[in-house]
Amino acid sequence: MFSKILIANRGEIALRIIRACKELGIQTVVVYSTADKDAAYLTLADQAICIGEAPPAESYLNIPRIISAAEVTDVQAIHPGYGFLAEKDHFAEVCRSCNIEFIGPPVAAMKAVGDKVECKRLARRAKVPTVPGSEGAVDDEKQALEIAHKIGYPVIIKAAAGGGGRGMRVAHNDVSLRAGIKQAQAEAENAFKDSTVYLEKYIEFGRHIEVQIIADQQGNAVHLWERDCSMQRRHQKLVEESPSPGLKPETRQKLCESAVRLVKAAGYYNAGTVEFLVDKDQNFFLLEVNARIQVEHPVSEMVTGIDLIKEQIRVAAGLPLSFKQKDVQQTGHAIECRINAEDPARNFAPCPGTILEWRAPGGLGVRLDTHAYAGYRIPPNYDSMIGKLIVHRPTREQAIATMKRALSEFHISPIKTTIPIHLQILSNERFIAGDVDTGFIERVMMAK
Repeated sequence: MFSKILIANRGEIALRIIRACKELGIQTVVVYSTADKDAAYLTLADQAICIGEAPPAESYLNIPRIISAAEVTDVQAIHPGYGFLAEKDHFAEVCRSCNIEFIGPPVAAMKAVGDKVECKRLARRAKVPTVPGSEGAVDDEKQALEIAHKIGYPVIIKAAAGGGGRGMRVAHNDVSLRAGIKQAQAEAENAFKDSTVYLEKYIEFGRHIEVQIIADQQGNAVHLWERDCSMQRRHQKLVEESPSPGLKPETRQKLCESAVRLVKAAGYYNAGTVEFLVDKDQNFFLLEVNARIQVEHPVSEMVTGIDLIKEQIRVAAGLPLSFKQKDVQQTGHAIECRINAEDPARNFAPCPGTILEWRAPGGLGVRLDTHAYAGYRIPPNYDSMIGKLIVHRPTREQAIATMKRALSEFHISPIKTTIPIHLQILSNERFIAGDVDTGFIERVMMAK
């Protein structure tokens, strides 16, 4: 086991990793930018090192500075958290070439699943269903039109190297496809320095279902069941839950087994998420693989009782998984609401600034993962998420009731947050009935 780990991230995930390391008896080094110099979690780490100014390129994305901090503090491993460098195979290569273990998948597996075009090829070989579309990259307008006419509109254009909704456009006819190709390529180039895009059939009214997996270096791979992440706005998740209220038991089993089959075929180890789209007839299709821990991992932790961050660290140290598939039971129901410093009334405009009043919720079945507090200044340089509110109760009905109660207790001022939209979602009759899809927020909630 490692004796000291560097955390190459910030905010709530940095705090989450510090806590897991403390329980494992591992010392921690956390890096930070000048924008985060007053973050309270810095005092909980054994060491804290400033690596640059607020812009991510000068700090959290600056590989030489992170490696220098790791070498100076003599750590054995680096945990990248999520976002920033977490899915950059080059960063993993640099870490390991410096004899510092990267707490994540092997480089070859990261490359295989990180490129969505290559990942689809791998999925077909592993007999995992994929959405009908282009066999590989789409290079020009003529090729795109031919594929669209073959599979039928609507189609979706996606960036091969991307995620989070960037480099993504839906087209319902030739005109919107021509415009969408150019827009998606430009956005992909800007976001990922790679303009490669591909085309897929757009599954309307589909559910976004993802499977949490973890695998060790001994060849064991298991799933921790599924999360329903259909409640999205512009491809950004707002609410996640497990189990999915819309899956039949046989679909759930097949979907989870497909996820394990895919990661085994990729030679993958450590934590990851295999994302699927499920249509109204319970057919499921691979969307992508996220080669990292995800924001919503607490949902899976609550229904399985497994600490994913600790398992990540154990796997990276070469230890086998501490459990087998038969040990992983899906118990009760968990819901997570992402608390972002955004104003839903102003088209979710970011609301950086200082939190003057902070009253956190509590009670039976309530978990709050956050680095924020009264007096905390939310910097404008990073993602607007300031916390994750998670509840776990015996039934979905009870989980919804507990979440509504917890959200109504949660007081943050004067910063605007997404708490009001969460309360609206949880009170919506169709959400309560589990009748949702990825377009639900825009079509039902935002249309009011």
